[in-house]
Amino acid sequence: MKKVLSIVMALLLVGAVFAGCAPATDDGGSEENVIRIGVFEPLTGDSASGGKKELLGIQYANAETPTVTLGDVEYKVEVVYSDNGSTTDKAPSAAATLVDKEVAIVLGSYGSGVSMAASDTFNQAGLAALGITCTNPNVTKGNDHYFRICFLDPFQGSVLANFAMDKCGAKKAYLLGELGNEYDQGLLTFFEQTFTAAGGEVIKADFPTNTADFTQYLNTAKAEGCDVIFTPVSIAYATQIVSQAARLEIGLPILGSDTLDDNKVLEAAKGTDTELYVSTFYQEGGSVEFDEGIKNYINTNADAKTANGGDDTISAVTAMGYDAYYVALEAIKAAGSADPAAVKAALPAVKYVGVSGDIAFDEIGDAIRDTAYIKTVDTEAGVWMLETVQKAN
Repeated sequence: MKKVLSIVMALLLVGAVFAGCAPATDDGGSEENVIRIGVFEPLTGDSASGGKKELLGIQYANAETPTVTLGDVEYKVEVVYSDNGSTTDKAPSAAATLVDKEVAIVLGSYGSGVSMAASDTFNQAGLAALGITCTNPNVTKGNDHYFRICFLDPFQGSVLANFAMDKCGAKKAYLLGELGNEYDQGLLTFFEQTFTAAGGEVIKADFPTNTADFTQYLNTAKAEGCDVIFTPVSIAYATQIVSQAARLEIGLPILGSDTLDDNKVLEAAKGTDTELYVSTFYQEGGSVEFDEGIKNYINTNADAKTANGGDDTISAVTAMGYDAYYVALEAIKAAGSADPAAVKAALPAVKYVGVSGDIAFDEIGDAIRDTAYIKTVDTEAGVWMLETVQKAN
């Protein structure tokens, strides 16, 4: 209801706004026939690998469709981005940088914590923010400006708990997350709720920030007779946990959330006996046209290949970034304007068929999604394989 009321107010405010407002350039001047889309991502810090891959999908979409026509006027679409550094303390200033660029809408961020930390900045500026893979429910809760195209953690946690029981026959799970990390802790809670409701038992452990040695935690999981390890952590932590579990010969299946769907984690599992499963938003093969296009883009662009981790493995967050760009374009076209208020008012009604699936929003601004891809690793070949497509029971 809050979003509905805000839409009505925004429409009243739009009034006679000029449809092709020209945002300011970096030097303070103006640039005609340009519409800017802001990208709020971690390009440094623990989540940089995911942020760069999400941005890569946006950049590819922009290269594919660099203009948008409003009325009889064609506008160049310029992607401008700001690095939130993977930390909540840097997020507000990174968000303010995009506000200063006079963008029409903001895409991002990879990471729920930084998204929530920047939320008020976007709200005060009257900007709609479109989350791409920030899955924590609190990103959109209680506000009318943050939307997203991904599934949420209650769904993801439930899917993974059901998978642990169905696939692994798990009755006892070891839950491991970073102390104080809202994303980790939220997912651990949602997993636990579903798992224990079905009669399962959990052992929970939190590690301090900047932990590098997970020996104690992994050995405890094995000694306590756990059947699986669920660890929805950052890419940096995941690579250490996966590689150390292999070295210690823990021998337990490791379950991870969408953050583990990264080729750095894949590399950590390659050549080991690790049984690794992750939930994610997209798997290669979902759209042959997109797969061929993004691989060609990566392989003919040195910067893109570096951002993708040095190979052409398609990350689900790249596909999601690609879809988010086109959802933003649809909102701008529906608004008939680059004015942030008009775009924000138009966004809730946007429907788009993306490479990651159908995209539409509920009354809170969350995506209407009911499916997750579960991927596993062919450790010999070092590639992701689709294990199953799963819905919450």
